[in-house]
Amino acid sequence: MLRGASGLAELYGIPPLVVGLTVVAFGTSAPELVVNVLGALRGETALAFGNIAGSNMANIGLVLGLAALITPIAIEGQIIRRELPLLLLATAVLFVMALDPVLRDSTAVLDRSDGVVMLLLFAIFIYITASDLLKEAKDPLQKSDPLVSAVDALRLSPVSSKRFQVILVVVGLFLLAIGGKMTIDHGTVLATLLGVSPVIIGMFVVAIGTSLPELVTSVMAALKGQADLCVGNVVGSNLFNSMFVLPVTAVILPIELPPGGTIDLFASFAIALWLFPIFIFGKTIMNRATGALFLGIYFAYVALRLAQSI
Repeated sequence: MLRGASGLAELYGIPPLVVGLTVVAFGTSAPELVVNVLGALRGETALAFGNIAGSNMANIGLVLGLAALITPIAIEGQIIRRELPLLLLATAVLFVMALDPVLRDSTAVLDRSDGVVMLLLFAIFIYITASDLLKEAKDPLQKSDPLVSAVDALRLSPVSSKRFQVILVVVGLFLLAIGGKMTIDHGTVLATLLGVSPVIIGMFVVAIGTSLPELVTSVMAALKGQADLCVGNVVGSNLFNSMFVLPVTAVILPIELPPGGTIDLFASFAIALWLFPIFIFGKTIMNRATGALFLGIYFAYVALRLAQSI
């Protein structure tokens, strides 16, 4: 789907940066979006919530940690420095919205009003990002922008006919829908067979599956030495998950947070917060030791949540 969409955009003369901001950014979060929308329509909100919470944790702990093990990641672009605070803000807002037992003395629920607020914040994020990209059109850093690199990474061969690109998009969307339905159907059955909460299956089975686009893209970028793409891919995906995918799910069907859900949101905030001293201060380098630490934190949290569910 991504290859077909980027190929069509290139055939129509759309700038790579615009393609990256739309096609790549939305496309890598498409699995999470499909699974969550289908889950909301089926009433499987625990599985949908676990998918986003687990995907955000996996993106930073697993994907970014693994990429740093392959090659140290040095950040130079201004865009990453801008998006990291936005990621923290989005995660913090979600965490506060989940504090209903403390703030309202009621059950923790992400309702439709919460979803609308997050979608409005997402619209502001898109506006700010698009405005900055247009202002930085002559910036030399633009040449190494992660969104441009992501579009380049999608090209395996010269762009072919429009008909072929349309076929890629249609087939990709069709397979994505089938995969999303199978994930919801069998994820629920698997949770029942294992005797665990659906949120656990969502966090550590479905989430890793829906994070595969980020994992593949980041590993390939790390092997090519495109560090900005690794972090940009992960941060951008988490922003879309938190500010678009989960809110859309809440608008369709309010999400009652499962046991441990508030802790999951706090853990997502905490691991994102750890990126600040790495990329904002010091030498702005995530070395292999730090990558191993992030992997260790991720697997330790997996073990903790699994132990709580048994």
